[in-house]
Amino acid sequence: MGMNPTVKDIAAKLNLSTSTVSRALTDHPDVKKETKRLVLKLARELDYQPNPIALSLKKNRTYILGVIIPETSISFFSKAISGIQEVASKAGYQVMICSSHDSVDIERQNVQTLLNSRVDGLIISVSRETQDVNHLARILDKRLPTVFFDRICEELQSTQVVADNFAITFRATEHLITTGRKRIAYIAGPQNLYNSRKRLEGYKAALQKYKLPIDDDLIIASHYEGENVKTYTDYLFNLNRQIDAIFAINDRTAIEMIHLIKQRQVKVPEDIAVVGFNNERFSAFFDPPLSSIDHPAFEMGKTATELLLQHIADDQFPIQKKVIKSDLIIRESSFKS
Repeated sequence: MGMNPTVKDIAAKLNLSTSTVSRALTDHPDVKKETKRLVLKLARELDYQPNPIALSLKKNRTYILGVIIPETSISFFSKAISGIQEVASKAGYQVMICSSHDSVDIERQNVQTLLNSRVDGLIISVSRETQDVNHLARILDKRLPTVFFDRICEELQSTQVVADNFAITFRATEHLITTGRKRIAYIAGPQNLYNSRKRLEGYKAALQKYKLPIDDDLIIASHYEGENVKTYTDYLFNLNRQIDAIFAINDRTAIEMIHLIKQRQVKVPEDIAVVGFNNERFSAFFDPPLSSIDHPAFEMGKTATELLLQHIADDQFPIQKKVIKSDLIIRESSFKS
């Protein structure tokens, strides 16, 4: 053991988890009296010196983090929650998860529920209906540590964790253009959402770079749920302009579109290339395997939680804007070698 014994050292000696030891050292009510006594006794014997961050932990903590997400069924958010939980549990925190079901009214209720539960901090990804952000501004006025991730509110002064939406959509569109596609239909998400706006900008910027026209008829506004996929697939085929690529808002939409395209005896990727978004697990096993954007959900959840814990430990911790890189996974749906 080195000069300065750590929480890990105490945990190893007593065969406890590090989170139990941290909680015992900060006098957390969840820890049994006997365990606390043993931890404090050993800490004294080893001359354990807590670090200043641990000392600044105020005593009236609940050790609960609140999380509000739009949807639980989308794998992006379930991966993000895994990242959030991994960091939280290592730090001795529990996580309370609320889903707004993409409704701003439910989101308001979620905020109230979590405030009533006296959470130590909040991680939020906003609903697609959220345009009036008063309920979110109020949280910041209360000085409750809050981190927005993925779907953020640009106008609120708060720590934010996002993916490189513009850059990765630009890259995927460029991939389609450099493999010879010229009429690329784009299925876009709701434009009040930060993500969807940035992605549409990336698509348009790639077309401009390669001097291809931006044709509004090829840009379809849709929701993330993937309703009406048949309607807009039919619409694209009824346009008198031959499309040769489709860039879809998510993998579920992309795969349904490939299915509908094949029913028309049109070949993917020979006639029409298709790219999705989110790199769902099933996308690699579809026929043809789907090219998609791997959105760093787990990383975003981890980063958001690490930043939130820093805000909780130090109320002077400055606001951060973190961008996490996505990856373009090229498979057969957009490229025949």
